[in-house]
Amino acid sequence: MGLDLFDEEAIALDEYTERAYLDYSMYVINDRALPFVGDGLKPVQRRIIYAMQQLGITHQAKHAKSARTVGDVIGKFHPHGEAASYESMVLMAQPFSFRYPLVDGQGNWGAPDEPKSFAAQRYTEARLTREASLLYAELGQGTVDFVPNFDATLTEPVFLPAKVPFLLLNGSTGIAVGMATDVLPHNLGEIAQACIQLLRAPRTAIEDLMTIVLGPDFPTGGEITSSREEILSAYKTGRGVIRCRARFERENGEIVVSELPFQSSPSRVLEQIAQQMTAKKLPMLVDLRDESDHENPIRLILVPRSSRVDVDRLMSHLFATTDLEKSYRINFNVIGLDRRPKVMSLAELLNQWLRFRKLTVRRRTEHRIEQIVRRLEIIEGLLVAHLNIDEVIKIVREEEDPKSKLMSRFGLTDLQATSILDLRVRQLTRLEHEKLETERVTLLEERDELTKILNSNQRMSTLIRKELESIVDEYGDPRRTVIMEQAIEASAFSANELVPNEPVTIVLSQKGWIRSAKGHEIDPFSLSYREGDGFLCKVRARTNDQCVLFDSTGRMYSLPVLSLPSARGQGEPLTSILAPPPNSRFVGIACTGDAKLIVASNMGKGFTMSLPKNPVKVKAGKAVVVLQDGSELLPPSSVPEDGCVVLVSNKGRILVVDSESVPFRSRGMGVGLIGLTARAQSEPDKLAHVVGIGPNDSVEITSGRRTMTLTPKKLQEYVGRRANRGRLLPRGYTNVSSIRVA
Repeated sequence: MGLDLFDEEAIALDEYTERAYLDYSMYVINDRALPFVGDGLKPVQRRIIYAMQQLGITHQAKHAKSARTVGDVIGKFHPHGEAASYESMVLMAQPFSFRYPLVDGQGNWGAPDEPKSFAAQRYTEARLTREASLLYAELGQGTVDFVPNFDATLTEPVFLPAKVPFLLLNGSTGIAVGMATDVLPHNLGEIAQACIQLLRAPRTAIEDLMTIVLGPDFPTGGEITSSREEILSAYKTGRGVIRCRARFERENGEIVVSELPFQSSPSRVLEQIAQQMTAKKLPMLVDLRDESDHENPIRLILVPRSSRVDVDRLMSHLFATTDLEKSYRINFNVIGLDRRPKVMSLAELLNQWLRFRKLTVRRRTEHRIEQIVRRLEIIEGLLVAHLNIDEVIKIVREEEDPKSKLMSRFGLTDLQATSILDLRVRQLTRLEHEKLETERVTLLEERDELTKILNSNQRMSTLIRKELESIVDEYGDPRRTVIMEQAIEASAFSANELVPNEPVTIVLSQKGWIRSAKGHEIDPFSLSYREGDGFLCKVRARTNDQCVLFDSTGRMYSLPVLSLPSARGQGEPLTSILAPPPNSRFVGIACTGDAKLIVASNMGKGFTMSLPKNPVKVKAGKAVVVLQDGSELLPPSSVPEDGCVVLVSNKGRILVVDSESVPFRSRGMGVGLIGLTARAQSEPDKLAHVVGIGPNDSVEITSGRRTMTLTPKKLQEYVGRRANRGRLLPRGYTNVSSIRVA
């Protein structure tokens, strides 16, 4: 029974829910989250600027307490929380957030490190900036409609008569119901020139516009690394992604970061780099410093470990792993002139703003013409009064209703009669009459000129163009963000690249124990060895190299240098790490830093080879040198460029051959290097030592306790053709125990 009383108002729950949600959605879209294409502002921003203008806190006035502005805004126009209103005001005052700040603040208004570290509104002061005047300068000229405020006690403008497209200049972000907007900041000069181009040729293609508008221009500078195709696609469709990275330079061996991407925090960047250094993922960096100050708002110092560090590769890694490079979404979803949200291309957005500007200028012109017509009407009445001054004075003195009498006697309007009655006596002079005549002529000329503008689209476009050019001359500034034509894509270090590139010496013992010592000056004979063991060979390498080992059967193995045990102990046996054939022994060692190797068997056969960048990593190794029955592989030796190969037999014969005469192969048995006698003897001829030398190297030969040094000049006596037997060494050196480069 009770429901019958409300039948006329009762609606279905689903219908009510749908209607309520749609109302809420449209409120959020139109009145909170999305900017209007005309002035580029959200309602709270518009109300802040209007309230400050009404209070007289313009760029020509003194700064006023921020709490005063916020109080006016929430008390008169924006019935929401003061914290949200003040935060919007702070954002418009931060030079690192707005490309052209609209509020000039005094006090703590936040910092790039922490944008929300601003002081409370009771501690800060603010006024509008000079650029903000471009939004409200024409406010009192009939350019916009006014609507009642939230409690209908005051009126506020529906939007502000912006003289330039602030939507693109400062950008905007917002999340509404089911939609969002992301407009990036741009350069005033470029946007104004694009508008001028559209005034001249409304159908200008987006490709031509993009030769004027190069891309976003962030307040914090940086370098845009997106390709021209990516930027063009984003501006053509109204959706896309733009990448921006920090700018850096080299200074006294250090890396100085002077500009960060938009909305990047310097402290956060340093924290990200420091975390990688702590985790030993950046061994090429040794120190970080923040030297930012008033003169250098951003100055981050990165100190490389040495001058050999590839700075470009290091920065590429940091771009990929820190906020030194960021991506920004473009979504030109804004409220159009029809008060509906729409995703627009750059051309659509600028054309919509030009329509808005033409409407604003037309209303401004019509308003001015109305003022001129009103003033001309008054002047006509005043001129009549001057011509009939005596009669006018008599009527004013004698008549009870002088206004009606003046209107009937001289055919005046109510406005004219009122103006005559408001005249002061001193304004009845001949000079005032001449001034009125001059003003009348001037106003008539102005009215005719304004009428021509209203009646001609071409004149209207020319007027707007000249105003835009004037604004560019007064407010324009150079582009801050550089567009990179061919930027290298950022990429993080691989696991191998993160290995510190330090010098080490790898030592292999006779029993196959291996270890690694820091530096290249290590003396392997000073190391301790297990009982019955001793030094076999060594090789100089770097920690990011691969260590390559050869066994007596001609197989090749590889291990990362960084994985080798330290030389502080006696090392580890290779048999616990690798799986060589039974009864084999390790005979030599090399590293991937060696350009060319000579490998040979004790039967005098061999060849030269280069080590692959990624040697085989299987534990059983790979067969490289094919050996004859009973033969063994000798320790391989690195051969310098334009070098020679020194060959010494167990009978004390020595032969020096040009390395170019030894064929280059990847595997096999090789060719004869030195002639050996084939006659059966108690001890047959065998190749005992092989070593590569450079053009200026000397060779030190040891036999028992005797040691001799063969200089480059002396070595020339032993040079011969490959496969020759060579010459005998001096008496006492028939049994050579070792040979090395001196």
